[in-house]
Amino acid sequence: MKTKAVRLYGENDLRLEEFELPEIKSDEILMKIVSDSLCMSSYKAAIQGAKHKRVPDDVANNPIIVGHEFCGELVEIGDKWKDKYKVGQKASIQPAIPNNGYSAPGYSYKYVGGNATYVILPPEVMEENCLLNYDGEAFFCGSLAEPSSCVIGAYHANYHTTAGVYEHKMGIVEGGKLALLASVGPMGLAAIDYAIHCDRKPSVMVVTDINDERLERAASIFTVEEAAKNGITLTYVNTGKLENPVEELIKLSGGTGFDDVVVFAPVPAVIEQADDILGHDGCLNFFSGPTVPDFKAKFNFYDVHYDATHLVGTSGGNTDDMIESLTMMAQNKLTPAALVTHIGGLNSAAEATLNLPNIPGGKKLIYTHIDMPLTAISDFAKLGETDSFYKDLADIVAKTNGLWNAEAEKYVLNNAKKI
Repeated sequence: MKTKAVRLYGENDLRLEEFELPEIKSDEILMKIVSDSLCMSSYKAAIQGAKHKRVPDDVANNPIIVGHEFCGELVEIGDKWKDKYKVGQKASIQPAIPNNGYSAPGYSYKYVGGNATYVILPPEVMEENCLLNYDGEAFFCGSLAEPSSCVIGAYHANYHTTAGVYEHKMGIVEGGKLALLASVGPMGLAAIDYAIHCDRKPSVMVVTDINDERLERAASIFTVEEAAKNGITLTYVNTGKLENPVEELIKLSGGTGFDDVVVFAPVPAVIEQADDILGHDGCLNFFSGPTVPDFKAKFNFYDVHYDATHLVGTSGGNTDDMIESLTMMAQNKLTPAALVTHIGGLNSAAEATLNLPNIPGGKKLIYTHIDMPLTAISDFAKLGETDSFYKDLADIVAKTNGLWNAEAEKYVLNNAKKI
């Protein structure tokens, strides 16, 4: 059958094309993609082309489909998997396939990636249990389960020690003090959401940024009152307005410093600020991946030696993190809609991916079977003055404080122009 997909041929060379998929083999599965959320990692792959570790050297002759944060339905099941998976089943995938080297869907494969109408899942996805069932209502939540799983993985990867005992206690300190720095972008919002609603909560959480508008939006979605109901004292801080940010942040920790600090921007000054606010046995998680290989920042090794401070870095979550994310999404324990600021069709995916750093806001959500320009949710009302399609969407999202929702998704899938 034919599929339409955004394919990578080389540096800055993304093309929306229609081509024939081969018949699936007995150990493969045909999947209909419904939604894919764009990731900065896809931008990095697109601008680097074959220089990217996950992109094949022969991509110019054998292009790959981009996108790895996708959700959809299983259409045809190879004989090997008919006892495990069913036609019509909603599913997402864990793209970081164990034992698969650097190869991953969305970076390395000719026939599977999120920016497509239909894809073929190779056997390694199923063999490594990376094709995951999704029981939620909205497909976009299934797409956002992957970035949310990265945040979950970061929380699980932090660790703490006990003097005289050579073991690491994994996870953030339960009932401890948590600081999220530069954290009101998409991934930071997911981190706030998870901290409030997971089973292992801090008692104090401080969220920082240097932009009042972003901070106010975050505070309107994940409120201080909601956090308090979950046993967390939450404070939003614009560190750009503080004369001595470190001093003020330590005061908010009660004077002890923080048990766990997560950094969401690859900025040396932010990393050094994170180091400065660590308490005894504090763990700094450098979450945001830099784009240059020689990226460096100072770290206080006096505190490493005498105060047991330490550093971890995470990039993505594992399959257990993905399952936890999908489960919490299906149970409506998380609010992934908070991450989404733009909606578009497959026709807009290539340009949006190549310009991702220059498009303000949070996650850009692509519905792969529709033709729609990438549009900010905040622009729906203005566009609705002359277009009934956007007026209806504006009315729908107004019911949920301007957030994307399942009703809006259904409306787009049923009423938008098909690709």
